[in-house]
Amino acid sequence: MAVCVAVIAKENYPLYIRSVPSQSELKFHYTVHTSLDVVEEKISTAGKAMAEQRELYLGLLYPTEDYKVYGYVTNSKVKFVIVVDSSNTSLRDNEIRSMFRKLHNSFTDVMCNPFYNPGDPIQSRAFDSMVSAMMVQSS
Repeated sequence: MAVCVAVIAKENYPLYIRSVPSQSELKFHYTVHTSLDVVEEKISTAGKAMAEQRELYLGLLYPTEDYKVYGYVTNSKVKFVIVVDSSNTSLRDNEIRSMFRKLHNSFTDVMCNPFYNPGDPIQSRAFDSMVSAMMVQSS
């Protein structure tokens, strides 16, 4: 499904980035970084319209030739970015939402760990295996 999954801290530094294939990891770092401008723009416009009932799912941030970039923001301003291959046309919006929901639940489990310091890179095996399940299995 996904070719890159990223968790970005409130201060816009990466807490977790994983991509498949790993050779193009730098390209995905760039894609995730450039998507943060779109995330900030969507947050600011949505914040003015509905300050109380903010939708966490931001939807499609922008499509590129090869990929589609989707975004999600938690109430604590932590950003999730999922990059999906554009050739996968069968992927629906509700499937992307469920991927973000799983990612958010797993992130919450990481935050609830008493040995995790908020702001440190995520190194949880459970979180990593959940992300691995979402990633495209390279053959």
